[in-house]
Amino acid sequence: MKVTVVGGGAWGTALADLLARKGEQVTLWARESEVIESINHRHRNDMFLPGAELAQGLRAEADLAVALRGVETVVSAAPSHVVRAVMSQAAAALADARPLVVSASKGLDPDRLERPSHVLGEVLAAGTPVAVLSGPSFAWEVFQRQPTAVVAAASDHDVAQRTQRVFSTNYFRVYSHTDVVGVELAGALKNVVALAAGILEGLGLGFNPRAALITRGLAEITRLGVALGAQPMTFAGLAGMGDLILTATGALSRNRTLGVALGQGQTLEQALAGKTAVVEGVNTTRTAVALGERHGVELPIAREVANILFQHKPPHQAISDLMERELKAEGR
Repeated sequence: MKVTVVGGGAWGTALADLLARKGEQVTLWARESEVIESINHRHRNDMFLPGAELAQGLRAEADLAVALRGVETVVSAAPSHVVRAVMSQAAAALADARPLVVSASKGLDPDRLERPSHVLGEVLAAGTPVAVLSGPSFAWEVFQRQPTAVVAAASDHDVAQRTQRVFSTNYFRVYSHTDVVGVELAGALKNVVALAAGILEGLGLGFNPRAALITRGLAEITRLGVALGAQPMTFAGLAGMGDLILTATGALSRNRTLGVALGQGQTLEQALAGKTAVVEGVNTTRTAVALGERHGVELPIAREVANILFQHKPPHQAISDLMERELKAEGR
């Protein structure tokens, strides 16, 4: 099967490597000339996945139209804030083709407050099957072929099962789902809580605060998800609790790492200086707050993370304000 992965970051590279090792004919499209050169000449992506010796059959391409020629499956793995622009170009290149398109971006459109799969539905030709791939999956550990379980979701279960078959290997287990809204929102919003978890760690706080944050963060994510049409149980699964635990506690999490720097006193600008990889939680925090306001959903954790990120609020004060909120029942 001919597969094109659109996006040469760590996650796109790991998925491209997985599919190439599975025996598919895989092309990775990347915007950065350094990534193209590194993959095609040294079978490495030194910019975004350094140290990974990639599959010999994987090739990179700078021309999106060439990369998509004759493709059967497209993996959309660009950062969420550029999905519309990049996949609009892809749609033009695909012409009348209707390949399976799988969204692997974990974020939200910061301008229109939309999920990536919704953006794909707008820019791709009518009738194009679209699915979402999400769940607890650090790119480096997927490259290392460590046992990993994720979710493929599509409103049409046949499309979800088709996606499941494309990606499943003996170390990468894929479950199917039909709650696209829940799976996608869970994958995006957990990054906000991961930022907060990193802030706690940067402040030198312990396990009690972390447990409280993850639990209340999950409740917050679920409230917003249900208001947007998601199934509440989705947030207890791999795309929800699974990905939240990984991103809020794992040392490989870019969002948690950024939070640690903020908790240690750095500004957002200082913490992001020199980084090439996108930290999705930054834009998602702003988007989550806007969505909460639009739908009348209270998101106290997201709001305080936004205050720290964008208003330079001292983290200790943000924690105090959260702890001193009006007392209420746990289910509210």
